[in-house]
Amino acid sequence: VWWTSNLPKSLPMSWHIKSLLFINLFLGLVFLMGFFHANNRNPLSWKSDTEQLASPTPCHAKTNIMFLKTHKTASSTILNILFRFTEKYSLTIALPAGQLFHLGYPERFVTNFVENFQTHRQNYNIMCNHLRFNPSEVHKVMAKNTFYFSILRNPIALLESSYVYYKNVAPAFSRSKDVNEYLASPLKYYRKEDYWKNIYAKNNMWFDFGYDNNAEDNENYIQAILEETEENFDLILIADYFDESMILLKHTLCWDLDDVIYFKLNSRSNETVQALTPESKERIKTWCSLDWKLYLHFNQSFWRRIEETIGLEELEKEVNDLRVRQKDLMETCLLDQEAVVRTHIKDKVLLPFQSGSADILGYNLRPDLDNETLRNCQKMVIPELQYTSYLYAHQHPDKKRKAMAFPTLWSSPQK
Repeated sequence: VWWTSNLPKSLPMSWHIKSLLFINLFLGLVFLMGFFHANNRNPLSWKSDTEQLASPTPCHAKTNIMFLKTHKTASSTILNILFRFTEKYSLTIALPAGQLFHLGYPERFVTNFVENFQTHRQNYNIMCNHLRFNPSEVHKVMAKNTFYFSILRNPIALLESSYVYYKNVAPAFSRSKDVNEYLASPLKYYRKEDYWKNIYAKNNMWFDFGYDNNAEDNENYIQAILEETEENFDLILIADYFDESMILLKHTLCWDLDDVIYFKLNSRSNETVQALTPESKERIKTWCSLDWKLYLHFNQSFWRRIEETIGLEELEKEVNDLRVRQKDLMETCLLDQEAVVRTHIKDKVLLPFQSGSADILGYNLRPDLDNETLRNCQKMVIPELQYTSYLYAHQHPDKKRKAMAFPTLWSSPQK
């Protein structure tokens, strides 16, 4: 209006009207642009609409990460994701000291389980090998702004998997014929004097989080541990919804899709799965009641987090994108385009560790890959022990190498 009121008086009235219409149209377009910008919210953000408008800060990938690697919960696949991320950004990683491949497990973690920490006292970007959680000691190793996360699995499927995998390790398992016989009368086989060997046989996730897996199922105690776990961890994923978990992780860490692409590792052949009776499934809920309540609580918080941050419609779309990308990579990398039993794995460097009655699957890579593609594909399928050995040799070249070979190609300078 100010602009049109200062126009020369000699101009025709129609020109003034056209000018006003033009100005109004321009202001309307500006308003619409602002409206659409304000409503085009980044689904990664957990901020309110007001905060989104007031502080349009960009999303930056988190690179200080501690992952509590629980047992038989698809955690080996996440370990591989984190190892590849470590290399992508040239990050430092807290690796097991000496010839170990775990950080002191089953002892509660202390800092001297990390190679060089006692002499260098540095903070690391990544920590993800097996350990029994001990927050005060872990905090000494990791940076203050570290993101803490872990993963849980339905205890019914978890116990069956543990039974097969740790059949020769846990006396409670080895004394029984099969998982259903064990669950019919677990106290017949589970003895307190074998405590350290039987940690896989009862409430193993509870134990991994640093607590007593033989503790009494007391409501006040359970609630206190759930609240403490929420304070210690920024995110708990659910293995039963692994692809959905990877999308939530991607959003939360502000990563790219390729950062959470994976091939399933440390899985076993279907032939080694023992069918649980309906009675056994119900008994697990009681026998592993601490794990069961831990799982129920964080399964609920998992889906609530998704609904509040991503939304189910967007989640479905992104899960589909993940699977399409995964299928493309399998066609690029894999000779069989699927995992194979151990006797069919041609490159023994890619053979995963075998345990108990389980037949742990692995992969064969296509023989026609160029060196760069081969190296990238190898890192998608390399078992955790070999990958740990490689990272240790790379980060600590002055130390004696761990007793596990890794691909020869990795010893050459990387592009």
